[in-house]
Amino acid sequence: MNQTIKVRCRNNGTKFDVEKGSSLHQVFEMANLPMEHGPIVAKVNNKVEGMGFRLYHNKDVEFLDLTSPSGMRTYTRTLFFILCKAVRDLFPEASVVIDIPVSNGYYCNLKLGRAVTTQDVDMLRQRMQQIIDEDHPIRRREVPTEEAIKLFKGVGANSKVTLLETLGTLYTVYYDLDGFVDYFYGALLQNTGAVRLFGLEPYYDGLLLRIPSMSNPLVLGEMTRQDKMFEVFKEHHRWQNILGIGTVGEFNAAVQQGYAGEIMNVSEALQEKKIAQISDMIAERKGVRMVLIAGPSSSGKTTTCKRLSIQLLTHGIRPVQISLDDYFVDRERTPRDEKGDFDYECIHALDIDLINQQFNALFRGEEVELPRYNFQTGKSEKSGQKLRLGENEILVVEGIHALNPELTAQIPEAQKFRVYASALTTILLDTHNYIPTTDNRLLRRIIRDVKYRGCSAHDTIHRWPSVRAGENKWIFPFQENADAMFNTAMIYELAVIRAQAEPALEQVPENCEEYAEAYRLRKFLRYFAPVSNENLPPTSLLREFLGGSSFVY
Repeated sequence: MNQTIKVRCRNNGTKFDVEKGSSLHQVFEMANLPMEHGPIVAKVNNKVEGMGFRLYHNKDVEFLDLTSPSGMRTYTRTLFFILCKAVRDLFPEASVVIDIPVSNGYYCNLKLGRAVTTQDVDMLRQRMQQIIDEDHPIRRREVPTEEAIKLFKGVGANSKVTLLETLGTLYTVYYDLDGFVDYFYGALLQNTGAVRLFGLEPYYDGLLLRIPSMSNPLVLGEMTRQDKMFEVFKEHHRWQNILGIGTVGEFNAAVQQGYAGEIMNVSEALQEKKIAQISDMIAERKGVRMVLIAGPSSSGKTTTCKRLSIQLLTHGIRPVQISLDDYFVDRERTPRDEKGDFDYECIHALDIDLINQQFNALFRGEEVELPRYNFQTGKSEKSGQKLRLGENEILVVEGIHALNPELTAQIPEAQKFRVYASALTTILLDTHNYIPTTDNRLLRRIIRDVKYRGCSAHDTIHRWPSVRAGENKWIFPFQENADAMFNTAMIYELAVIRAQAEPALEQVPENCEEYAEAYRLRKFLRYFAPVSNENLPPTSLLREFLGGSSFVY
C-alpha cells in the first residue's frame, strides 16, 4: 500500500513525495522555502488551511506569509485569542469584546466594572508577552456542536452559544490554549511563540490592539487618530442597542422568531434619520455652495448622494449633481501606475484646474459649459450643457477624491461641506469575532458587477487588491477631513445579500487563485440566516446593488 502522496508546491514549482498524513508544517520544512515572514497558513487546492492541516491525498500547496491577507487574518485571530486568555488570567470576572477596526489596530472593549487604567493595560501587555514567550501550543478541537454549546455554556460564553445554536451545523471547531477555550472563524497559528510583534495601548475607554504592518511586518502599523470614524462605530452600537442585536447569533435568533421585517424597517428608519441630520447640518451652515461626497468602492456613495439631495430639498435647497468622471484629462495626459497602465484612480487623472475654475465661476453666478469625457476616444469634449447656479442651488459632487484637499484647493473652505460614506460593518459574529468591513463592500461589488456590469465574481475578486491599493492611497488618508460621516452598512444586509452572492461565488472555478477568496466568503455567509429582499424599500441603499431601486442610476 502506497504510504506517500505527491505535493506540488506553488511557491517554487517543485514536486515531491511526502508521507501520507504529513502536516503542512512538515511539508514546508521539506520544501526548503525561504520565507522571512512565514509561513502563517497555506492554500491547499486553493482553500486556506492552518499549518497543522494534514494531507492524505495529492495536493497543490501554496504557503502564505504575513504580507498576505489570509496570513494577516490568521495572525490577528491568534492575537485575539492571546488577549482573551490574558484578560481571563488577570481579571477572571471581566469580559472583553473585540470590537472595532480602527487606527491600524482593533479597539477592544474591556469590561472591568470600572474605568480601564494605564496600569491595567500594562499588566495585560506583559501577560500577553509572557504567554507568547512560553510558546504554548494552540490545539484545534472538532466536536459535535451540541458538545461545543455545552462547553461554552459552562464558561459563560453566551454570544458563542447563541451563534452555534442558530447555525444548524453538525460539528464545530474550537481552540484550546493552556486550558482556555474559544471559538474563532478561521485558522490560528499552531503555537503562541509564532507571534513576533504586537502592541497594546490605552484607547478611549478601552484598549487598542496593534498589529504588524502588512507591507512591512517587522514594524507595527502606524497608529493614526480616527476620532470621527470611531464615533460613527459607537453611534451604530447605540442603534444596535435600540434593536437589541449586537451579534450574528442574536440576529439569527430574531429572524427565526419572525422579527426580520421589524429589524429591516427600524434599520432603514435610523439610516434615513442620519441622512436627514446631515442635511440639517448643511442647511444650518451659511455660505455652503457645494457638498463633496467621497467613499471607497461599493460604499453606496451614489444612493447616499440621491437620498441626501432629497433631504436638502426639504430645506428649500436645490441640489445640482455633477460627476467628477466628466473631468478626466485626455488619455495621453493620464498618469500611469507602477505597471505602466493608465492610473484612473490617481487624482491627477482629473483636470483639477478646470474643476476649480468652473466651480468658482458658478459660485460667482457665471454660466459655464460642463465637459463630457468620452471613454471610447479617451478625450474630454464639450457637452453642450450650460449651467448657471440659481438661487438656493448648490453643487453636489460625488467621487473618490472629493475629500482630498488638492481637488478643490482654490475654493474657499467656507463654501464646502464634506461627507464621507462607507460601509462600516458593526455587527459581530460573536464578542471575539469581528466582521471585516471590506468583506461587506466586496460582496456588494460582486453582486452589482454580476447584475449590471457583466463581470463575474472571479473578475471582481481578481481586481479587488488593486481597488484596495487605490483606496489606501487616495481615499482613506482623507476620511477624517469629513464634516460628517455616514455609515451605509445595515445590520441585516449580509443576510439579504446572501441569496445573490452565493450563486455568483459558486461560479468561481476551483483551479484559479480567486477560488480561495470565493470559498472563504461562501463559508462566511453561511453564518447568516437568509432574509428575503422582498420587503426592502425601493429607496433602500441596498437596492443600488440588489436591483429594484426607485432611483435612476
